[in-house]
Amino acid sequence: MIRLLIYISLIALLTGSFIPLISVKHARIVRKFSLFAAVIGSIAMLAFSSAILYTGNALRIFLFQVHPLFQIGLFIDRLAAFFMFTIAIVGLAVAVYSLSYIEHYEYKTRKNVLTGLMSIFILSMALVIASANMASLLFFWEIMALSSFILVCLDYDKKETRKAALFYFAMTQLSTLFLVAAFAIIYNITGSLEITQMQSLSSGPQITPLLSTILFLCIFLGFGIKAGIIPFHKWLPYAHPAAPSNISALMSGLMIKVAIYGLIRFIMFVLPVASLWWGVLILVAGTLSAILGVIYALKEHDIKTLLAYHSIENIGIILMGFGLYIIFSLNNLTQLAMLSLASSLFHTLNHALFKSILFMAAGSVVNATGTKNIEELGGLIKKMPTTAVLFLIGAVSISGLPPFNGFVSELMLFQAFFNVYLLGSYSLQMLLVVCVAVLALTSALAAACFVKAFGIIFLAQPRSKKAEDAKEAPSSMLLGPGILAALCILLGVFSFQIFQAVSGMFGIQFSIPNLLVIGILLILTYMLALFFADSGKKSKLKNIRESETWGCGYKFPLKHIPTIPTEYTASGFSEPIVNIFKKFYLPKRNLERNYYDQAQSVFKDGFVEISLIKFFEKYMYMPVAAGVDFVSRKISRLQSAGLDAYVSYLFIACLGIIILMRFII
Repeated sequence: MIRLLIYISLIALLTGSFIPLISVKHARIVRKFSLFAAVIGSIAMLAFSSAILYTGNALRIFLFQVHPLFQIGLFIDRLAAFFMFTIAIVGLAVAVYSLSYIEHYEYKTRKNVLTGLMSIFILSMALVIASANMASLLFFWEIMALSSFILVCLDYDKKETRKAALFYFAMTQLSTLFLVAAFAIIYNITGSLEITQMQSLSSGPQITPLLSTILFLCIFLGFGIKAGIIPFHKWLPYAHPAAPSNISALMSGLMIKVAIYGLIRFIMFVLPVASLWWGVLILVAGTLSAILGVIYALKEHDIKTLLAYHSIENIGIILMGFGLYIIFSLNNLTQLAMLSLASSLFHTLNHALFKSILFMAAGSVVNATGTKNIEELGGLIKKMPTTAVLFLIGAVSISGLPPFNGFVSELMLFQAFFNVYLLGSYSLQMLLVVCVAVLALTSALAAACFVKAFGIIFLAQPRSKKAEDAKEAPSSMLLGPGILAALCILLGVFSFQIFQAVSGMFGIQFSIPNLLVIGILLILTYMLALFFADSGKKSKLKNIRESETWGCGYKFPLKHIPTIPTEYTASGFSEPIVNIFKKFYLPKRNLERNYYDQAQSVFKDGFVEISLIKFFEKYMYMPVAAGVDFVSRKISRLQSAGLDAYVSYLFIACLGIIILMRFII
């Protein structure tokens, strides 16, 4: 039965992939059929991954063989099933959301490409996770990269989209380069590309400390670049705003989690026994990604760029949990190691859910208003009430507030940190104390950022004609994120019951508060507040004066206030935090003043502009790009040489290959 469900999922997603790309007649019907096939494929994937998670029985399926070294086969154990379960849930929600979202695009060809490649993207992510050998993993990894690259540059007529696509393509190929190097070393040691048959890698005499270090760094960089860890993160703030919002949800909710799966799979099951510094490096990288991600998110006024930086933050939180797992494991603290791993995996699922909600809700806002600049929005809670509620659920979840799911996974991570005193090394204890302090600051700043985002977008009065004319999204664009919003609530409220059920899988008892009780108390409190508010309206109290809200000194009536700058802005909200973290932002102020008199005593008008330096791009990426360009220009001169020079090149190349093969064989 499980095999049948796997085949149904594969066939449905393949059907949904190719029909829109080869059919031009009845395009709208074809797109609907393709998305319906994606829904069926996601449901089948959800069913078989749930079954494997429940039974714990790993499944191996051989599909076909291209070459003895390149076999397409699937291996799905509980770890792979967990990530495929996540892909299935988000893929289902995004497919439902896309039923209406895709139709907002103007060109029929782009609609079809978006529909078909979306299914290819979902399928390729699932097959990367299910791959039984490194050759097929790399093959599907490249399909995932290529399909997402085309989807990012769908609006290729825009200059910023072309820049984002090239940036993304360069970084994703860099990650592939590191993975190819790691897989080549593994094959040279073991003579096999099978991921599940690597016991010889851990026990083989050929593994030296230096080779083990090189392997780890290649795996860490290969998957870490794709996950968006700092300082390899710059492709996220470019690619996510450029991509369609349903694809942004898949990239942020799922694709970067595929990289997390690869990191966990290879470090836990393929590479030699981990060294302590591996865990420290992952922990520190996660901590820096978490704090810098949220700091850079706070300054953003583009809603999708803001969400992209929060993806970096949450990837950091996931890596902090996995780094703790390695550290506690090597110190024989098995209970804490399992708690850290559980928090990392649970936050992986949670982030996939609430970040997909936020990107889909943001897509609805952008479609309704035509702008991603939150300074031009406001008052949308009256125009788009359901979208506002969905965004609020995602915002509360990502902020780690009870009783939602984000609170539970972060609480578990804090619980692991609070047992730092059990470690024998004082230097390690101090490092973990600093990391938990940074995690606490990250959680607080995330909440502040989403107070800004929700308040500026949905509350107050509309700040532009675009916001004033906005309309609620179609029903399918509400149902898709609505599915995930319900799961955010259920996974939070029933987290105690869920972890009691899965405690045997991890071999520990989880100390999680029963949020069902807290949820009931919150509902009762909310109902009482509504009751008293309604009673106050109906009571015939005297001496009640009704008047307009204070207009900050302006003499205009309330109805004219949206046309004047009296509302709180995103810039005003962020400015105190920008000043606190100006060492990170490196703000540059351009101030112009005009006066009525020559003595410059009577101020007439002025202009101030605050720009923030893109530190990593200016001081890390661009110098490397300039160096590569310089070397390339020098090498390009060799192409104009004569026949004798070309023969010399061939001789040198052959000699180099012979020398290289001497060390490989």
